[in-house]
Amino acid sequence: MNATDPQQPATPIVPETPEETSAVDALRAEAEQHRADFLRAIAELENVRKRSAREIDAARQFGVERFAADLLPVADTLALALESAASADAATLVEGQHATLRLLQKAFQQAGLSEIDPVGKPFDPAQHEAMAMLPSAEHPPHTVAQVIQKGWLLNGRLLRPARVIVSTAPAPESAPASG
Repeated sequence: MNATDPQQPATPIVPETPEETSAVDALRAEAEQHRADFLRAIAELENVRKRSAREIDAARQFGVERFAADLLPVADTLALALESAASADAATLVEGQHATLRLLQKAFQQAGLSEIDPVGKPFDPAQHEAMAMLPSAEHPPHTVAQVIQKGWLLNGRLLRPARVIVSTAPAPESAPASG
């Protein structure tokens, strides 16, 4: 029998002395303990995976709960405005619209939303979307001259770029024709 021949089955080691028997028993017990620890670790990893999946699902379903609760007063105020629209005067309606807008802005602020209102600031393609160019003597070139639609950031990350009109240098006036 050749010890290096992979085709030959390995002969089991049979302990011959009581010391060898107790050493083999100790090694078997240690191997069994390692196997049990391994199986427990696998089960714990599976539990962590399942728990994480449940937490992610709950976060997806209820992640906007606080924001939705902050928007409920806005909805209540709008409903009240619609109910009283027939009997209220214009000044009262405008006042109600301002109050509703303040409630909405407060809800946005608490949710981490902030406006991008870049009038008079240099054009930034990372936060602004140029809709048109406008020659302007009032603004330096490549400056936001007018905002068509405000942009929004969510916790510092761009949610929607501001749509803007960007100033250019005014066209040079043509010299009068000399005759």
